[in-house]
Amino acid sequence: MTDPALAGRVAGHVHGFLRDLHEQGLRVPVPRRLVFLRAIEAAGPRDLTHLYWIGASTLTASPEDLEIYTPVFERWFGTARARPAPCEESPDDETPAPRGGGDDAPFAAALGGRAGREAGQAEHERRPAFGPASEDERAVLTLLRRDLRRAVPAVRSRRRRPARRGPWIDLGRICRESWRTHGEIVTLRRRDRPRRPRKVLLLIDVSGSMKQHSAAYLRFAHAVTARLERAEVFTFGTRLTRVTAALRARDVDTAVAALSEVVLDADGGTRIGASLQAFLGNPRYVTMARGALIIVLSDGLERGDCEPMRAAVRRMSLLGHRLLWWTPLACDPAYRPVTRGMSAVLGHLDGLAGVRDLRTAYEQLQTLGRK
Repeated sequence: MTDPALAGRVAGHVHGFLRDLHEQGLRVPVPRRLVFLRAIEAAGPRDLTHLYWIGASTLTASPEDLEIYTPVFERWFGTARARPAPCEESPDDETPAPRGGGDDAPFAAALGGRAGREAGQAEHERRPAFGPASEDERAVLTLLRRDLRRAVPAVRSRRRRPARRGPWIDLGRICRESWRTHGEIVTLRRRDRPRRPRKVLLLIDVSGSMKQHSAAYLRFAHAVTARLERAEVFTFGTRLTRVTAALRARDVDTAVAALSEVVLDADGGTRIGASLQAFLGNPRYVTMARGALIIVLSDGLERGDCEPMRAAVRRMSLLGHRLLWWTPLACDPAYRPVTRGMSAVLGHLDGLAGVRDLRTAYEQLQTLGRK
């Protein structure tokens, strides 16, 4: 229940408090200030401790920010009582997380909703558990396997192979056949560099904020690895994990179930920038990205400093043939990439699209060949 005295105090001091934060060096952008004000209005701070964590969740993005925030808060509102960790959950506080993404992530964290906690940086070992694919999903997977090779952009092979037509004479084949015709050349054989699908690199977010979409993304990845010889799949939450070998199993449910032994950071926090930097720090992985069609499947809700994420996405866009970002949030027509992470990387992307399940992934697949 909201404390009326505290509510009046907040109404009289909130704008001065925000101005003081700015003067002390905590540069809070206007969208995050609005999230703070919306959180106060929606949550109704019960006491100073509750108000403290509403502000900490929405106005700060690092421990350094919190060091500035705390004394300013105490100067304007007083010293809060024992402060629990911001991600602790009280059994009496079951405020639902708002739908969608963007700057609602810190808003959800302030309310104690699940979305805010899942988009954090906490690193815990969590093994994913996925149920079997439905009949509808298996039908879409069949369509994906049928159309994948035609949809993925093609590139000329570096190796020359026998062909009916081509710019190169196949001298070895001509000489072998001439043995049967006593040295006479009956047919002029040729060689060419055939076209084949480009390398495909999938980077799949398995953090808590993507929990309801991770299974569909991994089933899509299974179809990609089944149909394309040069496909690589990585998952990331708080760490980077290569899962290509586990997805090579013939049955999709067997392959996805095997990931519980490999992926140890599912349904936890998010470190997009650190994970992508780890990928680029491995020379072998960098080779996989060079000239590849790179698809990142994530909501892009990065916490903390977004510069590592921006730098990593920029370099990957230079390495790959094309860099696409598929997010479930973009399925909403009102979605705008205004969060700090997505706005930082938007200029380095070749495409941003909405994908929340196998059917929307199949729809986006149909557009690859037309771009």
